Amino acid sequence: MQETKSTCPYCGVGCGVIIESNGPQITGVRGDPNHPANFGRLCTKGSTLHLTASSPITLQTRLLQPQRRAHRADAPQSLSWDAALGLATEKFAHIIQQHGPDAVGFYVSGQLLTEDYYVFNKLAKGLIGTNNIDTNSRLCMSSAVAGYKQTLGADAPPACYDDVKHAQCLFIVGSNAAWAHPILFRRIEDARAANPGMKVIVADPRRTDTAGMADLFLPIQPGSDVMLFNGMLHLMLWEGWTDAEYIAAHTTGFDELKALVRDYTPERVAQTCGISVADLTTAARWFAGLDGQGFATRKPTLSLYCQGLNQSSSGTAKNAALINLHLATAQIGKPGAGPFSLTGQPNAMGGREVGGLANLLSAHRDLANPQHRAEVAALWGVADVPSKPGKTAVEMFQAAADGEIKALWIACTNPAQSMPDQATVRRALQRAEFVVVQEAFATAATCAYADLLLPATTWGEKTGTVTNSERRISRVRPAVPAPGEARHDWAIAVQFAHQLEARLRPGQPTLFPYTTEAADAGAETVWKEHRESTRGRDLDITGLSWETLESAGPQQWPLPEGATTGKARLYEDGVFPTTDGRARFAAHAWQPVAEQRESRYPFSLTTGRLRDQWHGMTRTGTLGRLFGHVAEPSVQLHPQDMERRGLKNGDLVYVTSKRGTIVVPAQGDATVGLSQAFMAMHWGSEFLSGCSSTGERLAGVNALTTSAYCPTSKQPELKHAAVKVLKAELPWTLLAMAWLPADSAQATREALSALMAQFPFASCVPFSNNTPLSEPGRERVGVLLRAAAHEAPPDATVERIESLMGLAGTDTLRYADKKRGQRRAARLARHGDSTTLEGIVLAGDTSAEGWLKTLLQEELPAQTYGRLLLVPGAKAPVAVQSRGKSVCTCFNVTDAAITAELAHCHGTDDDRLAQLQGKLRCGTNCGSCIPELKRMVRATGPLASKPMAQATI
Repeated sequence: MQETKSTCPYCGVGCGVIIESNGPQITGVRGDPNHPANFGRLCTKGSTLHLTASSPITLQTRLLQPQRRAHRADAPQSLSWDAALGLATEKFAHIIQQHGPDAVGFYVSGQLLTEDYYVFNKLAKGLIGTNNIDTNSRLCMSSAVAGYKQTLGADAPPACYDDVKHAQCLFIVGSNAAWAHPILFRRIEDARAANPGMKVIVADPRRTDTAGMADLFLPIQPGSDVMLFNGMLHLMLWEGWTDAEYIAAHTTGFDELKALVRDYTPERVAQTCGISVADLTTAARWFAGLDGQGFATRKPTLSLYCQGLNQSSSGTAKNAALINLHLATAQIGKPGAGPFSLTGQPNAMGGREVGGLANLLSAHRDLANPQHRAEVAALWGVADVPSKPGKTAVEMFQAAADGEIKALWIACTNPAQSMPDQATVRRALQRAEFVVVQEAFATAATCAYADLLLPATTWGEKTGTVTNSERRISRVRPAVPAPGEARHDWAIAVQFAHQLEARLRPGQPTLFPYTTEAADAGAETVWKEHRESTRGRDLDITGLSWETLESAGPQQWPLPEGATTGKARLYEDGVFPTTDGRARFAAHAWQPVAEQRESRYPFSLTTGRLRDQWHGMTRTGTLGRLFGHVAEPSVQLHPQDMERRGLKNGDLVYVTSKRGTIVVPAQGDATVGLSQAFMAMHWGSEFLSGCSSTGERLAGVNALTTSAYCPTSKQPELKHAAVKVLKAELPWTLLAMAWLPADSAQATREALSALMAQFPFASCVPFSNNTPLSEPGRERVGVLLRAAAHEAPPDATVERIESLMGLAGTDTLRYADKKRGQRRAARLARHGDSTTLEGIVLAGDTSAEGWLKTLLQEELPAQTYGRLLLVPGAKAPVAVQSRGKSVCTCFNVTDAAITAELAHCHGTDDDRLAQLQGKLRCGTNCGSCIPELKRMVRATGPLASKPMAQATI
C-alpha cells in the first residue's frame, strides 16, 4: 500500500488528507494529523472520498476519452486527443477571426487548482485577448471579494482558524457552518468547550444546527442583513460602544456612515428584521465586546459568514456593513477578532489570487487599472491586456443566449445545474455555436449540451496547489495515474493554447512555456510564474518555494522574500493596503431583496447545503450512504403553512417562481419561518426532474432562482426567490427500488434518469444499507425512482423500469390491473436459510411503500410474505419496524436508536451526550452528526432521577 498526502476537494476549509492506494486504485483516505486546517479530522464527505474513486464508480461515471457530437441531439462519439484539440482550435480560431475575441467565453471553477486557473486566465486575457473568463466562484465569493476591497483595500481575509479559540464572541451570520464547513465547526465546538464564557450569536432565517449552539439566535427575515448591521451600529453609537480612537487613527468615511445609520432606529430595525429590540441590543453589546468595565477590557469578536451574505443582490453591501462593525469597534487585527469570510469552494481563494474572474488580473490586480494591466502584460510578454470589462457568469450566459457569445468553454463546473434561471442558461447552451465541456464526470447535466467533451483528471490524480479560507496554500498530489485518457486541466489548456497560438500569432514565441509531459514539473513552472506575479502585492509569496511546500507543508500568505513564515493575521499594525493606509467605512443603505413576496408569490424561497452532499453531487451523488441523512429531494415549509394549504408530509407540490416551475414533495419543518420555504441547492435535473406541460424537462431547484445580481460584485441572489406553492394533483404514482450490482448501479441510475422526462414529476437517487465505514465489504448499492403522473403511462414505460431494476426475469412475482392502471412486481432472493426482498416496482398504487421500502432497504427477512408482497394497502400483513433515519453516517446510527438510548441516559446535556456516544459510538468518528445529536439531547430532556427504593422494616 502507498500513502500520499493531498488536500480534500470539497469546501474551503482545505483539510489535509492521506490517500491510501494500491497500484492504480485508491483504497482508503484519512485525515492528515499534521495539516493545520484539520489536524486529522474529516467530515462525512471527506471520510468517503475513496469510495467515490472506486473502480466501479470510475468506470460508470467518469469521462474517460475525448468525445464529440456531430449534431447536438446525437450520442457522443470518441475521437483522439489530437483530433479533439484540432477541432477546438479550428472552431475557436474561426469564431475569433470572424466575430472578434469577445465572441468566445470561458466559464471555469473554484474546484480547479491554482495552476489550472492561471493558465486559463492567461489563455483568455493574454492570448485570445478577451476578458470573458469567469468562474462559479462568482456564484460563491465575489461579494466577499468586493466587500473586503471596498473597506479594507484588498481581498484578504484578515483572520485565521486559530482565532476561533481566542474569540470571546462569535458572530455567525449567513452560514450554516455545522453543515457547510463541518471541520471548522468542530474547532468552534472545541473552543466553546474550553471557554464556556464565549458568547455565540447566530443570525439566519432558519433555525439551523449551527443556530442550535447559539446563546442568542436572531431569526432575521431573508435579505435584512444590512438593516441588522446598521441597526447594531446605531445602538453602538448611541450607547458609546464604538472605539473613537481607533476610528480616528486608522479609518476614513465614518461621518458619512454615522449620518446614514442615524435612521436605523432599534424599532425600525426590529420590525424589518423580525426580531426584538432586546435581542438587537444584546447582539450589539456582545459584538462590541464590552463587559461594563470600559474599553480597556474590550473582548475580541470574530465574525464568520458565507453565502447568506454573498448570494444577494445586496451582497457587497452586506459584507461591507458587517466589516463596518469591526472597524467601528476595533475588532480587527488581534487574536480572536476580525471579519472572516468562509470560502465555499476548495480553491475559490486560489482563483481570486490569479485573477481568474472577469474583472480581475493576477495577484489581486484590477482590470480597470491601466498600470495593473501594463504590469501583467509585461509579465506575460504581450503588448497589452484588453481593457474592456469581461462578461461575468450571469452576463456570459445571457450574452450566449442572445447570440453575442458564440463559443463557450466550460471547465470543472456544471452550469446546467448550478446557475440561476436555468431557462436562460439552457437556452444559452443550446444557442451557442460551439460548446466545449472539460469535465471529469460524464454524468454532469452540462455534458448533454456539449459539442466536444474533454476528459479531465480529478481528486487523487491532480498535481498543484490550492488556497483555503485562511490564506493557506496546500499541495495537491496524485496518488494514482489518470484513468483512461484523462488529462490535467492546466495541461489541456496549454495544449489547446499551443495550437491556437499558431493560428492567432504565427511565428511568435509561445506564451505557454510549460511542459505537459512531466506533470509535476509543468505545474511547478506555472506556479513559479504565478509566484513572481505576486511580488510587491498584498499576497506576496516570493519567499515561498515549491520545495518548502513539499518539506514544510501548507503555508499562509503573505510570505514575501526574506520572510520565514506567513502571517496568521493581517492589519495588526492598523495599516491597510489603501492609498492612505486607512480602512474605509462604506455607507450602504438597506435595500430589500430583488424579488419581494407578493400575493401571487407569497413564499420566500431560500436555498442552502445539505450536511453530506456537495454542489451538484456529481461526486457525492454516487454514494448511496451519503443519502442516508437526507434521502430524497423536498421543499420544506413551516407546519402551519402546510396545514393552511391542506398539505401533508410527502404531498407533491408545484413550486413556481417567475422563471419556472418544479414538482417536489413537501415536508413540514418548524426550523423554517412562516411564509418561507427552504430547498437544498444540490437538487438539479440529474436527481429531480420531470416534464412540464409544454414538454420541457424540468431543471431542478435553479429553475426557480433569480439571476438578479449585486451591481458591484455581480453575484446573483441565489439565496432568495419569491415563489408560490400549490398542491399537485397527480393521482398515478410509482415507486421502484432495488439492490443492484455495484458495477452497474450508476449506469442504471443514468438510464432511469433518462426516463424522468416522461412524467410530470420524477426523482431518482441512490441508497445504501448504510453499513459502518469500517465494514465496507457489507455495503450494498441500490437505486430508487419515484414518479407521478395524471394517468398511467404506456405499459412499455413501466416494463422498461422493471427491466432496469432487474425485475424482468422469471424469479419476479407480478400483479397487473390494467383497468386501474396498477402494476406491482417484487423479486426475492434466498441467502442460505434467509430470504430477502431485492427489488420492487409499485405502479398506480404505492400505499404499501411504507413497509415494503423498509423491508427492502433494511434487508429484513421476507420469507413469510410470498404473494402478500403484491397486496395493496399501507398496513403490513406482519409488523415491520423501521430502524429510522440515519443520523451518524460513519457507524450507521439512526434517530430511532438514539431516541431509544436517550431514554436511559441521565445527567446534564453533556453527560447524556457522552453516555450516548459511549453506547452507540455516534459522533465519535468524523463528528459531523454532533450538532444533530446535541439537538436531540436537548429535545429529549434529562431523565427524571429514579426514586429510592423504600426501606424495608
